[in-house]
Amino acid sequence: MKKQNMFFRMITASLLRRRSRMIVTLLAIMVGATILSGLVTIYYDVPRQMGEQFRSYGANMIFLPSGDSAGITAADTKKAVNVINEKNIVGTAPYKYETVLINERPVIAAATNMSGAKATSPYWYVNGAWPEKNGQILVGKDIAETYGVSVGDEMKLAYAEEDEGVSNENNNAPQNKNELAFTVTGVLDTGGSEENYIFISLEDMASLTEKNTSYDMVELSVSASQDELNDYANKINNSVGSLSARLVKRVTQSETTVLTKLQSLVLIVTIVVLLLTMICVATTMTAVVTERRKEIGLRKALGASNKSIIGGFMGEGMMLGGIGGLLGSVLGYFFAELVSRNVFNSSITFQPLLIPLTLVASVAVTAIACLLPVRSAADVDPALVLKGE
Repeated sequence: MKKQNMFFRMITASLLRRRSRMIVTLLAIMVGATILSGLVTIYYDVPRQMGEQFRSYGANMIFLPSGDSAGITAADTKKAVNVINEKNIVGTAPYKYETVLINERPVIAAATNMSGAKATSPYWYVNGAWPEKNGQILVGKDIAETYGVSVGDEMKLAYAEEDEGVSNENNNAPQNKNELAFTVTGVLDTGGSEENYIFISLEDMASLTEKNTSYDMVELSVSASQDELNDYANKINNSVGSLSARLVKRVTQSETTVLTKLQSLVLIVTIVVLLLTMICVATTMTAVVTERRKEIGLRKALGASNKSIIGGFMGEGMMLGGIGGLLGSVLGYFFAELVSRNVFNSSITFQPLLIPLTLVASVAVTAIACLLPVRSAADVDPALVLKGE
């Protein structure tokens, strides 16, 4: 125990006597550990961050009727959705399309779950508000301009179905007409085909058409990697025969490509920073060994072994590595948080395991950097050094 205490006191005193050089070494290790901890945190949190960003581009999985199925039932949709981990589901929006009449002119009406559509299509811009209850309607921008309606106006939608076997040569108006009045709560502006639709609730569609509402399509936004999405799709296709799960490739492939490149960039930067830290530590330790040649020669003349001399220098380096690694692991979280806030506009997920990993990595990098300078200390000839040569 006394021997260990003496060793600790020796290396501590040696560091304090050369504070300027040791502070430079400590700062280099601390900066390297900070960037290492921060970038590794970002590296592992990037999939979640990128997933959140790409969810703003819309759904990445859709359900379509398979085979001769006329539509997708609510029961089949629930069964398919249950295959996916609930924590990964951002939103689910079923859609039913029907042709309705506004002033005797046909328009496409899309019935959906409004909260689900809002979650799966966050890029939709609504001037006004989303419908929150039955009897309210969301109107596409082109439809609103065509019929001159705005938020707060009333629109009447009619649904008509031709009677089978009834000739209607003298009257172009279809039979079995049903009409409901709706209040416009918002005008939808997407820059896409959605501007030509009107959106109502599934319950309103059932009341208007007087039919049991099945779905033509179901959109899902799932926070998962492409491999996980493929696995989910395969399981759904094997377990639910009435629908087909497909991935929206333009979203999933773009996400995978960007994620891979970003993670590669983070990895390369981390390696470069570690190399620069190693070079800085090695350079400083070389200067320290050169300054202490007389001390090394005197110790060897008094009987100190090469092992004890090397152990002393390695102890100094590894102590600096431990202190710098500990400080860097704490500062790394704040560095990662700063990057995440500015790049992804969201908070980082703290990884407690990175503290010991950063500490070990810092000590290991410092030890490797010290090997070459410390080995040269063992080659000092005490006779030459003490003679002043």
